[in-house]
Amino acid sequence: MAYTQGPAPYWIDPDNPDIYFPDVEHALQEPDGLLAVGGDLQPRRLLYAYRNGIFPWFGPDQPILWWSPDPRLVLFPEQLHVSHSLAKTLRQHRFDVTFDQAFAEVIRACAAPRPGQAGTWITAEMQSAYLEMHRLGHAHSVECWQQDRLVGGLYGLAMGHVFFGESMFMRVSDASKVGFVTLVRQLQRWGYRLVDCQVHTGHLQRLGAQMIPRREFTRLLDRETWQTNDHVWVPDADLR
Repeated sequence: MAYTQGPAPYWIDPDNPDIYFPDVEHALQEPDGLLAVGGDLQPRRLLYAYRNGIFPWFGPDQPILWWSPDPRLVLFPEQLHVSHSLAKTLRQHRFDVTFDQAFAEVIRACAAPRPGQAGTWITAEMQSAYLEMHRLGHAHSVECWQQDRLVGGLYGLAMGHVFFGESMFMRVSDASKVGFVTLVRQLQRWGYRLVDCQVHTGHLQRLGAQMIPRREFTRLLDRETWQTNDHVWVPDADLR
C-alpha cells in the first residue's frame, strides 16, 4: 500500500512505487479537501491523481500536499458566459492567441508573486514537473500576445474530454480572460465536456463556472477522462 492507514491527511511514501491514493471522500473538511501528504510529482502519479479528482498544491517550505475539495468549481463549456464588455474586447482582436507556443514562459509568469503575496505555490519543483508533463503531451498552455509580447495566459492538463486548469496570469487588462474564453470555445469544438477550475473564484464564476458536489465531479471524471483525442493543439483561425 502506498499510503498510511488512519485519518486524513494520509502519508504517501515517495519510495513506494505504488501510485494509489486514498478515496477522496476521506479528505478533510478543514482545511477543505486536504487528503494526503508526501509522494512525488512523477508523471504517472500526477495522471492518476488528476483522473481521481486530486491535485497538488503546496508552498516552498511545505511537503507535497494533495487536495480534493468539496464542492468543486467547474465550467461546462456550453455554459461559458461572456459579458458584453468582454465580447467587445474579443471583437476588437486586441490579442493574438496561441496554444503551446511558450509553455515555460507561461508557467514562470504564473509562478511570479502577485500583488499582496509574498510567495508562490508554483514552486521550482512544480514547474519542473509540469514542464515534463508538457513534454509528454499532457500539459498545455494558452498564450495571449500583443505585438509579440506575452501579456497573458494560462496552463493546465488535458485528459480525455476534461481540461484541468492550473493557473493564469495577465500583464494587460482582459488578456487572461481572452485566453480562457478562446480555450473554452476551442475545447467545446473538440468535444470536451468539462473544465476543472479547482476552487471558487469570483472571476471564474462570472465566466460561467459553478460549484458541484465532489461525488458528481468524480463521476464525470470516471466517464470523461478515458476518452481519446486526436486533435492538434492549435486554435481555429476564427478564434485566434
